[in-house]
Amino acid sequence: MQQEHIKRTIEDIRNDFPLLIKEPTAYLDNAATAHKPASVLKAEEEFYVNHNANPMRGFYPLSIEATDIYENARKEVMAFIGAASEREIVFTRNATESLNLVAYSYGLSNIKAGDEIVVAISEHHSNMLPWQMVARVTGAELKYLECSTDGSYTDEEIEKVIGEKTKLVAIAQVSNVLGRCNPLKKIIQRVHVNGGTVVVDASQSIPHMQVDVKDMDADFLVFSGHKLLGPMGIGVLYGKEELLEAMPPFLTGGEMIDSVRRDGAVYAGLPHKFEAGTVNAAGAAGLAEAIRYINGIGYDYIKERDVLLTRRAIAGLKDIPHVNIIGSDKADEHNGIITFTIDDVHPHDISEILASEGVDIRAGHHCAQPLHDHLKVRSTARASLMFYNTEEEVDRFLRSVAGVRSKLGWTE
Repeated sequence: MQQEHIKRTIEDIRNDFPLLIKEPTAYLDNAATAHKPASVLKAEEEFYVNHNANPMRGFYPLSIEATDIYENARKEVMAFIGAASEREIVFTRNATESLNLVAYSYGLSNIKAGDEIVVAISEHHSNMLPWQMVARVTGAELKYLECSTDGSYTDEEIEKVIGEKTKLVAIAQVSNVLGRCNPLKKIIQRVHVNGGTVVVDASQSIPHMQVDVKDMDADFLVFSGHKLLGPMGIGVLYGKEELLEAMPPFLTGGEMIDSVRRDGAVYAGLPHKFEAGTVNAAGAAGLAEAIRYINGIGYDYIKERDVLLTRRAIAGLKDIPHVNIIGSDKADEHNGIITFTIDDVHPHDISEILASEGVDIRAGHHCAQPLHDHLKVRSTARASLMFYNTEEEVDRFLRSVAGVRSKLGWTE
């Protein structure tokens, strides 16, 4: 199947995405959310049109069908990330909810005063604020891994910060600002030697590379469906079964219980004890279809497109005066994410000028303000690419960037 899809032209692939056909702008904000192929939209619609019922709550055919669709989606995710069991896959609203679940349910139950929590300085706020909360509540010490200007974490920094008292490390596989792959295996091995756990945010990595939780040996891993061509409102938490089994529920209410009495309750088994209330079954169906679509395209092809487009964009930016690329100067280390500044121009102005010319990028601190402080930049502009973007769109982006300063009155 993968070889068949690789032979398709980029025009064929773009035709799978209704909004790419309809919308004339160059959409280069894929790190924020990706467009959805028609098959994903159809899968979500199909659920509501032909299978709409509350999963796991009825013995009539529609409810049984809804349950099967929802649980089959869990199996798709399990296979996709190499989990050992369906019991290790919890559906949430998004990566942020998944991280908060781990912080409240695992963190508050297992971390105590005197322990150390280590967070990478390059983290998205979603994988930083929950651990600030845990440190405040438990009295644990919060420490940060500090990256180099190119976004890399040196062996010396890892060995200096992660030690015997490190109870938990929170780190993304790929930075949403720098696009840099972090040395997860090295970090995980060091943390595990001392009996700690590692929480991996794969939100930016999983659209671009294969994620294998067993090979990685992650204790927890999270991602959002909407960055993976799936619907908004569906996310995933992977956790090793023995860890999830020992954790109390994050939310309580309907369908996460086995029995309820006046004086208490017996909670359901994994993974349902973490999925209180009516679940997003249509979103799960859409996510499962997104996974099938990604598998059909193949990560080899996705990587090929990432490298081609990123090299083109970075080479072009280097030729434009007054443009500063943030992070590594090597295109292959960006995984489709290119963050930059232009001398004497606020990133919001960059974004507005590009938008007026039909190029969509992101501007601000990208929910990573401590990283910007660490790199001594107030805010940045970010272009983020997906395999369905084209060389022509990259060139449009470069032409627009090249004209920013002149449009604001600068003559050189």
